Amino acid sequence: MATSTLSRNPDNAAPSARPGGRRTRAGRAGPVTYTLLTLTALVSIFPLYWTVVAGSHSNSEIAATPPPFLPNASLFDNFRQALDQASIGLAIVNSIIVAGAITIGTVLFCTLAGFAFAKLQFRGKGLLLALVVGTMMVPTQLAVIPLFMMIAELEWVNQLQAVILPTLVSAFGVFFMRQYLINALPTELLEAGRVDGASTFRIFWSIVMPIARPAMAVLAMLTFLTAWNEFFWPIIALTQQNPTVQVALAGLGSGYVPQRSVIMAGTLLGTLPVLIVFTILGKQIVGGIMQGAVKG
Repeated sequence: MATSTLSRNPDNAAPSARPGGRRTRAGRAGPVTYTLLTLTALVSIFPLYWTVVAGSHSNSEIAATPPPFLPNASLFDNFRQALDQASIGLAIVNSIIVAGAITIGTVLFCTLAGFAFAKLQFRGKGLLLALVVGTMMVPTQLAVIPLFMMIAELEWVNQLQAVILPTLVSAFGVFFMRQYLINALPTELLEAGRVDGASTFRIFWSIVMPIARPAMAVLAMLTFLTAWNEFFWPIIALTQQNPTVQVALAGLGSGYVPQRSVIMAGTLLGTLPVLIVFTILGKQIVGGIMQGAVKG
């Protein structure tokens, strides 16, 4: 009787045995896993650590053999030089405005379009989706000349809206949200909302957005990083008088001998806001992704 009770209760089951007599519990990582994760973390963190080290030394110290591997107190002097040489403070504020506006617009519009392509029925839906996806195959450089002529006609050169408006919607975002909502959004919920008399916008706000929140978090993260690191179009549309971070960094360390330590210090200043944002919001983003995975 006791034997049958134990066999029916999985919580009392003995740990599984490996060949050779070693017993492990399912789901518990071994030393090899921890070693690989530690090495991966060190390799990922090393570029940021080297930026701190290089930004806290002079050019001659960086070029020494062997190079320094520990930061020193010169980091704050290099910060001051970077702030004097380029408008880093203004650039950080501009990048926050640009990246924030692009992220909000992209997440909202791409979720709306993704919902329409995933669940709504309208004439020409397949053709329109094919056109949207097809724009992903067109190189960005082909649109630079007509786009610059347009912003020049609108007198937007060296203004932030010239960088924000052309990238408020992305074909990747529309396709990404469509693919997510096809599987994650039950059609029965939409039909129940229509039976209750809800409009399409009310259904989107009350039903679609809560379900799409994990995918929206991922899209927001990718969009913010892309907008923050964008260099090609901002260097054309903006100047050093009203720059984003990447445009300001392009003007650092100029001279016959580039000041690599000042460039690294400025790069670190431009990276800190992104690190702070993801330190604060990282748990919420990962939690939303895991919640969506469990629901799926």
